[in-house]
Amino acid sequence: MQILLNGHPHQCAEDTTLAELLDQAGYAQRRVAVELNREIIPRSRHAQTALAPNDQVEIVHAIGGG
Repeated sequence: MQILLNGHPHQCAEDTTLAELLDQAGYAQRRVAVELNREIIPRSRHAQTALAPNDQVEIVHAIGGG
């Protein structure tokens, strides 16, 4: 199925969860904020939140510096 990931088309399996998407996109070990269809999804719900066709996912990660 196709979703929008950070504004770009992205293909993933029909039963993909947010947690799986983060892992596949290389964000699993990072502290990120995830927005699904303009709603912030808490980390505690990533594994239970399944994606649907045409969902819009925005992933934002903090970059420290000094």
